[in-house]
Amino acid sequence: MATTSASASPMSSDFDRLRELKAFDATKAGVKGLVDAGITAVPRIFHHAVPAVEPEELCSPHHPQHGVARTRVPVIDLAAARSELVAQVKAVAETFGFFQVINHGVPDELLAETLTSIRRFHEEPAEAKKPYYTRDKTRRVRYECNFDLFESPAANWRDTLFMKMSPAPPGEEEVPSACRGIVSDYTTQVRRLAATLLQLLSEALGLHRGYLEHDAGGIDGLEVVGHYYPPCPEPRRTMGTTGHSDPSFLTVLLQDGIGGLQVHVDDDDNDGGDGGWVDVPPVHGALVVNIGDFLQLVSNDRFKSVEHRVLAMAVGPRISMACFFKTHDRCRVYGPIVNSPGDERPRYKTITVEEYVGYYLDRGLDGKSALEHFRL
Repeated sequence: MATTSASASPMSSDFDRLRELKAFDATKAGVKGLVDAGITAVPRIFHHAVPAVEPEELCSPHHPQHGVARTRVPVIDLAAARSELVAQVKAVAETFGFFQVINHGVPDELLAETLTSIRRFHEEPAEAKKPYYTRDKTRRVRYECNFDLFESPAANWRDTLFMKMSPAPPGEEEVPSACRGIVSDYTTQVRRLAATLLQLLSEALGLHRGYLEHDAGGIDGLEVVGHYYPPCPEPRRTMGTTGHSDPSFLTVLLQDGIGGLQVHVDDDDNDGGDGGWVDVPPVHGALVVNIGDFLQLVSNDRFKSVEHRVLAMAVGPRISMACFFKTHDRCRVYGPIVNSPGDERPRYKTITVEEYVGYYLDRGLDGKSALEHFRL
């Protein structure tokens, strides 16, 4: 779990953490602003207690890393026969909870244009981005540095452009000109992919094909985040993104070629090897898919929403676009699916979306699964 370092403890007489957080947030320039100012040391608000990884891991994202499990994250070809796809998706959802897909139907050109648009926005002058900078969660489009800046134990080395695309997408004038049209085109395509994946996952659970998509409302809501991870002068002191799982049914991630994304695997899921952090290396034209917390809950732990993180690195910037598919109804109630009296007992409480999301946001990213709070 990430906490502040001893030298940067909130109890230190020379460090008023809240004051420094407020001062940083007031610049509305994010981490990119720090880098543009030419800093050579990571500010204390970004310090994590003990390096979450060895220095070798932080400095060499493209090479085999000391202490990192060597298991490959599966790549699934969606052009395969349906029965084969259901079996593959079932196997990976029950073990890794993470996989990459190829032949997914989203054109390579659109993938490239999407990443370019996110980079273009984040690299605009600070004054051009400031009108979008806000912590008002009711805004459908907002630019922010760490959604949990004031809740998490330590800040992460990234800036984010957030857009709520469904059920009511933002008006064209609300979207930054750098992304206008492109993000809409991209999310339309990815929503089709998410529907296909939820159909496969429904069948893998022994349910009718449309259950997770329609009955459970698994893609009724869509939120996207365009992350920008600037190069870091002291990567061992901080993280790009602290270990966490996602408050979604399904997440589809587009990442560039920089690397740094890792997923945590258990011993039992690592082909007899040691458990630990596994790289999710960029695969040209592929999209990364992971199971979200709500799918683990409704599947009663059959499917795994696993912890993942992004390293801070000296190289960069790293650009990514994550699409979080979920219900838009905060009053909706979810609980484990028990198909028959002979099924295993429910492992989670029946909860509302509001209960779960509220708890998730209040605690911030702290390296622990929010699901454990609702376990029976």
